[in-house]
Amino acid sequence: MAVNAADVKALRERTGAGMLDCKKALEEAGGDVSKASDLLREKGLAAAAKKGDRIATEGRVESYIHGAGRIGVLVEVNCETDFVAMTDQFKELVRDIAMHIAAANPLVVRREEVQQADLDKEAEILRNQALNEGKPEKIVEKIVEGRLNKYYEENVLLEQSFVKDPDKTIQTLLNEKISTIGEQISIRRFVRFELGEGLEKKQDNFVEEVMAQVKV
Repeated sequence: MAVNAADVKALRERTGAGMLDCKKALEEAGGDVSKASDLLREKGLAAAAKKGDRIATEGRVESYIHGAGRIGVLVEVNCETDFVAMTDQFKELVRDIAMHIAAANPLVVRREEVQQADLDKEAEILRNQALNEGKPEKIVEKIVEGRLNKYYEENVLLEQSFVKDPDKTIQTLLNEKISTIGEQISIRRFVRFELGEGLEKKQDNFVEEVMAQVKV
């Protein structure tokens, strides 16, 4: 069933879980916020969110290089202690995130980092698309809102589907690790380089290559 944005926001404030996780829980619970909250707790997502206020200043900076240097990623992932930062489980998580960034090419870590000018431009394009498709003006803004959510899912790292397991988002992956490791974990920043990016040249589909490698 379709859920409204107000319920998603209320559930997020109540549990601290990610927006997509809240939306899915509400759909599963038939729109019942209390039941959705219980579902998030059962999955460990709400419990993980309670650790969100704790300070994570340790962690790792990981690099990932693909295709003999054609794509390169640096990512900083934080945790609370240097002990956890040195564990194989945390190292594997950070490597997976770096590989995901190489494959999925996100623009920002979280939606709050999307520049307002970019968001306004995207909204205007989507608004004109809807009008050109003949959609009634009274529902155009609703259509734009839905399509902007799709934009976030495609371009915001935490809201992207994890390339190694598309049934979960990167935020869900983090929440699972927070629950099992027992520390706050956050992705602070990343940078991604692609050979020849911005230059006029024959376009090789490096992203498809990376994703093919990830799914092997």
